[in-house]
Amino acid sequence: MKRFIYRAQLKPGQEEAGVQKLLSDPAPQQHIHNGNLMLIGAFRWERNVFLYYECIGEALTPEELFSTAGHDLEDWPGRPEKRKWILMVDVFHFNEPASREHWLRKSPVERRVGRVAHLKPEMIASYVYYHYQLQEERAFLGDKYEIIAMHENLMFGYQEFPKVIEEPVLPKKLATSGTPENWEDSRMDLHFQPWEDGHLFFKPVETIFTLYCGDCAEESQA
Repeated sequence: MKRFIYRAQLKPGQEEAGVQKLLSDPAPQQHIHNGNLMLIGAFRWERNVFLYYECIGEALTPEELFSTAGHDLEDWPGRPEKRKWILMVDVFHFNEPASREHWLRKSPVERRVGRVAHLKPEMIASYVYYHYQLQEERAFLGDKYEIIAMHENLMFGYQEFPKVIEEPVLPKKLATSGTPENWEDSRMDLHFQPWEDGHLFFKPVETIFTLYCGDCAEESQA
């Protein structure tokens, strides 16, 4: 299994049309029913659209999941061929899938949430440094399904509630102990770019939809 987070940007004036195409495309539901996806969620912040999804087998592209939405999305430069979707880089997770059975939700999920924050550009390296240590030293346990990804200095985080706290199954990658004993000593408050209202850290964004294989199975049996 593998998790993916992608970012796209809706064209000005086509925000609602783009969202409707994401909502109406039957491909995500088909891939859930066919056993290719465990979960997929689409989230919106301003003109940004974020996808979070969990592939059970082969990796699926956003174009395979949303074939009709491209017309309403901006082109991203940086490669010879223009892109509609940018793969965001996983910069932190407490846990990761070891198998389909390991990753299936064992209890009901009340909320699936997307959230965004901006790092100060000069603090990106420090943020990744501290979080990779925390992640791979297992300095303390956290939410099994939480993941944070980054593109430029914009971060998108996915979470589920109630949180599931459990020891990871896969082995850690570091044998060091560099994570501060008191996490507050990492001074994450100095890493984030404040919002216009002065708030630091993450803010929740609009959920367009979420689909989970267990929920779909229950609906088909009802």
